[in-house]
Amino acid sequence: MTSFPPPAEELRFLDMELRQLDARRAQLLMRRAWLVTALQQPVPRAPLAPPRPEASAPRVQNMLLVLGGVLLTIAAIAFTLVSWGHMGIAGRSLVLGAVTLAALGAPVALLKRGLRSTAESVAGLGLALTILDAYALHEVVFTGTDGTAYAALAATGLAALWTAYGLLAVTVSLRLPLPSAVLSAQLPLLLWAIAADAGAYGITAALLVTAGLDTIVALWNTAKSVRLVAAVSACAMGGFGAWAAGWLSWNAAGPSAAARAAALLVLAAVIALGAAWRLHQPVTAASGAVASGLLLVTAVGGILRVSLPADWTVPAHLLCGVALLATWRTSLPEQVRRGFALASAGVQALALLWAVPVVTLTLLGPASWTARAWSGAPSDARAAVTLDTPWPPHAVAVPVVLAVVTAVLLLAVRDTTWRPRAVIAAVTLAWTTVLVLPAVLELPYSATLLIQGGTTVGTLAAIAWIHERAEHRPTAETPEQPTAQSTAQLLTQPTTLLLTLLALLTSLTLSFTALASQTATLTVLSALTALFAGASWLKRLRHLTPVMAPTAFAYAAALAVASGVAAGWQSQHVALLVLAVPVAAALLAARLGDSPATVPTEVTGAVAGLLAVGLAVVDPPMLALVLGLCAVITAGVALRPDRRSVGYASVALFVLAAWVRLLAWRIGVPEAYTLPVTVPALLIGHLRRSRNPRTSSWTAYGPGLAATLLPSLTAAWADPEYLRPLLLGTTALLVTLLGARHRLQAPLVLGGSVLTLVTLHELAPYLVQLTGALPRWAPPALAGLLLLALGATYEQRIRNVRQAREALGKMN
Repeated sequence: MTSFPPPAEELRFLDMELRQLDARRAQLLMRRAWLVTALQQPVPRAPLAPPRPEASAPRVQNMLLVLGGVLLTIAAIAFTLVSWGHMGIAGRSLVLGAVTLAALGAPVALLKRGLRSTAESVAGLGLALTILDAYALHEVVFTGTDGTAYAALAATGLAALWTAYGLLAVTVSLRLPLPSAVLSAQLPLLLWAIAADAGAYGITAALLVTAGLDTIVALWNTAKSVRLVAAVSACAMGGFGAWAAGWLSWNAAGPSAAARAAALLVLAAVIALGAAWRLHQPVTAASGAVASGLLLVTAVGGILRVSLPADWTVPAHLLCGVALLATWRTSLPEQVRRGFALASAGVQALALLWAVPVVTLTLLGPASWTARAWSGAPSDARAAVTLDTPWPPHAVAVPVVLAVVTAVLLLAVRDTTWRPRAVIAAVTLAWTTVLVLPAVLELPYSATLLIQGGTTVGTLAAIAWIHERAEHRPTAETPEQPTAQSTAQLLTQPTTLLLTLLALLTSLTLSFTALASQTATLTVLSALTALFAGASWLKRLRHLTPVMAPTAFAYAAALAVASGVAAGWQSQHVALLVLAVPVAAALLAARLGDSPATVPTEVTGAVAGLLAVGLAVVDPPMLALVLGLCAVITAGVALRPDRRSVGYASVALFVLAAWVRLLAWRIGVPEAYTLPVTVPALLIGHLRRSRNPRTSSWTAYGPGLAATLLPSLTAAWADPEYLRPLLLGTTALLVTLLGARHRLQAPLVLGGSVLTLVTLHELAPYLVQLTGALPRWAPPALAGLLLLALGATYEQRIRNVRQAREALGKMN
């Protein structure tokens, strides 16, 4: 027990606690008043930082100086061109001379005071005034002189004057005079050539010589600004000159003109090569070497173009490009050799691009025979590929181009990293060469088929040979052999895949080409079927069975269609012949077991089955037969333990076959269509529930019962006779009793619902009559009685709850 203090002591304790609470309350109120006062006072803002300048002082200075120099130059030009006539000869000379000397002399004083930027601006004004002086001199003294010749002389004098001015000891620190002199030096040779009427060759030579001089200045001058201006000028003048020389070479009408253009191209190539030789940056040096190599190819190729027939223009340039590879083994700098190699690769790529139209036409042209099948064998191989497209001009050299590039890839590329890729590209080009050769040479049609067939066989033989070498490669290697072994390992798989793809493409092209003749079609399809079937069982090609076996079945299906059409059969009868392919595919897949080729084989068989269905769709009775046979095939596949799920497809095909047959018989009774679905569905559901008793009755029996009961119910409601409702009601009653007997929800609910709806449908006329016979007060009275009964029931339930609660309250 807890003892309580006496009343007096407890009262004293309470008074002390209340005094402490009052003191604490007073303290909190004071703090609150201070916070309210502080919040009501305005908060002083932090001082704003001074605005940050958007331009630096040197930049503003330079901008002002440049703007001032430009304005003064514009004023001088306006004075010279507009106000010149208001003064005499002496006045003109004195004004321009004095202003020019002042503008050129002022930078000396400004440099001594350290105002370098101002000195640069004034020097620029002085340089501009010298141009005006030259113009004024022509207008006053040399008025009868040719304008172009005088401009060339003036440009030469200005370049010399600005160079001398920039090299003076007192002005050597100025950065503007020497680059300006380089810019002025771009014009003399070009203007002299124009003035002397040197023609296109002379003007081009002037451009290239100017570019060569710019290159020398850019490579040997030490001033960065001068080197930059000279390099840009060299690229511009050299680019225009090289383009002009190439244009002259392409339009040369004879050997003499081609030789002169070639000399210009060689000059441009020497300039680019010299720059590449002296440059130290790898990318820039290689770019110069690439340009030099391309110019040399253009020069020599231009001479060969006018000396050889037009068909051999591209091979001539290609050989020149290949010749550049001879420099790879020389002592030239590495960047030069690399640039020449890249130039050679570029020439070969352009040659291959030129051959693309012929190759594309050769591979895709035979596909046009699908719309003209068995219309007659063409006269030659070219006619076989040019049904809708004309033959490209100058295509006779395409095989030569492909063969040369193939040889280069096989012989020139030795690097272990690039060697596998080069071999793959060479194999592709060699295959392309063989395919385009018959059309280029206009060989007979039969020879074309033999070459394409031989290419297919040869490609498969090459795959077998590569696989045999890979299997028999020794495991023990000397220290010098791992590189070769690794290269061979890299080559094996990509090359095999490439050859497989090429074999398939060749066989496809062969099959399209053979469509021109009925005999050729049957012969080729038979040969391809046998070839790929044999390849799928060949030990050395066993790893390609997932590709070879489906291909064989595809050609077998095509052979079945072609054979049926050749025999005069209708499409629905040809479908029966095509079904042999799914049968063979199912048998082979069962034998293959878990092989990687099993699924591709089954897929090919399924596609052949769809083809058969498509062929038979025009004849419903035959379509029903084809669907039934497909169901039998899939049922046989479903017997395998790993293909049990195919049984569903078999059931679906059986049902479809039955439906198509019923439609062919024009049967409109819905039960004839639904019972073939219901019976298998109920059997499958019963088997599933017997294996797994926990399976829901809705899953096991719901779909099967609904497939027949619901369509029959719809038909019964629209049927005025009594037989269908009687049979449906009897069936629903049996289903309901079975559901009640076995305590299954799906049969009980579906059967009871259908039975109720059928009963309501049958009793509906009598209910209508009964409703009309009742007095009008009867429905409200019945509704009132129903509500009273519900209310009494509800009250009884409440009273029972109260009694139960009271009984629980009385319990101890």
